[in-house]
Amino acid sequence: MENNSIELHNKLDSINKKYFIETYGCQMNVYDSELVATQLENSGFEKTENIEIADAIFLNTCAIRDKAEETVHNRLSNLHNLKKKKPGMILGVLGCMAQNLKNELLESKPFVDVILGPDSYRRIPELIQSRTQENNNIVDTKLSKFEVYEDLYPSRNEGINAWISIMRGCDKFCTFCIVPFTRGRERSSSIESIVEEAKKCVAEGFIEITLLGQNVNSYRTPEGAFPELLKEIAVIPGVKRIRYTSPHPQDIDDDLLQVMKDFDNICNHIHLPLQAGADRILKRMNRTYTKVEFLNLVDKIRKYMPDCSLSTDVIVGFPGETDDEFLETLDVIEKVEFNSAFMFKYSSRPGTKASEYTDQIDENIKQTRLESLILLQKEKTLIANKKLVGTVQEVIVEKESKKSEHQWAGRTNGNTWVVFDKSNESIKDIIKVLITDARGITLFGQREN
Repeated sequence: MENNSIELHNKLDSINKKYFIETYGCQMNVYDSELVATQLENSGFEKTENIEIADAIFLNTCAIRDKAEETVHNRLSNLHNLKKKKPGMILGVLGCMAQNLKNELLESKPFVDVILGPDSYRRIPELIQSRTQENNNIVDTKLSKFEVYEDLYPSRNEGINAWISIMRGCDKFCTFCIVPFTRGRERSSSIESIVEEAKKCVAEGFIEITLLGQNVNSYRTPEGAFPELLKEIAVIPGVKRIRYTSPHPQDIDDDLLQVMKDFDNICNHIHLPLQAGADRILKRMNRTYTKVEFLNLVDKIRKYMPDCSLSTDVIVGFPGETDDEFLETLDVIEKVEFNSAFMFKYSSRPGTKASEYTDQIDENIKQTRLESLILLQKEKTLIANKKLVGTVQEVIVEKESKKSEHQWAGRTNGNTWVVFDKSNESIKDIIKVLITDARGITLFGQREN
């Protein structure tokens, strides 16, 4: 009875307290922030969009590139002033940067109260309670072989799309990537729990589900692998569209492609990270495929789904990359004609194998290569988009266009944005749009009656 009284007192003590979460990096971090929000709300906190009045502020961080870490360090320095004004405020750093740089944070940012790695979010209610009683730093960055937060339901904002994390961690160990060290080894949620979460999303009004994982198609359970999971999600009433990100080329097989072909609500879009086009660099990256194998996979995808939209990730200036090897990357871009691409200069991450290479590339060379790649990809994106002019595309009405209150914006099945004039549609409607123009990365059209 005494324990229940203490618990009730702690809960009441948190009533009317506000929390603010700022998220950096990938969609997995967005999902994790939603999990953290659930924990905070269960502890009696309410969400606020005004950071100045927050009683608890958490930065959910990314460690993939230098820039992301620099941004968080600068943000923490700014928040130090707020912390001085409100010493009772809880300031926490979560996620990959917390995992990777906890010692640096403890040394250079002693005003940070809580440092939690990606596998420690269940401890938030307990840590908040102890933090109100004590005045010391709380750090928990232990990685788990089992934690998938299977019984925690994220606190989502209303919208079209719900992100669902189906697995955590990574076993691929690409030499440029810190993720296996910040998020641990691969482990998957059960098919049953993911289906249950998807049904809850539909009940809350979401019509699109995006399945998330560091290597989403590496998903494995005793009940089945990724293709079996996709089938189970596809037959849930009310799931209008299914997307997934980010897969690894090594794990895309005939079973997956057949399932995608068989179900209309699984989007005709695959994000297919290339990273580099030269075999020597791919081997240095530990990507486990060659240029020819990658191009053969593209051919296989297009045999199953001729209209499949393809996007990619590319890194330029990886250690040791020669001018000729960079041209091989451009050659793959020419051959595949990706619909879109995320393009980056190589960023050395301490603790990764690639950071130990002595033949690092000069920043000016990286920048020149990046600009060349972006220019080529812009051409390819426009070519791909112009092929859609004159076709009728199914589009979900997602939001008002940024440029005009008289227009809607929504995405095609292939994940390309379309802008069109408003008529009697509502957000979440799926309508047919005749594509009349393609400019830059955007399509323009008019509703087909």
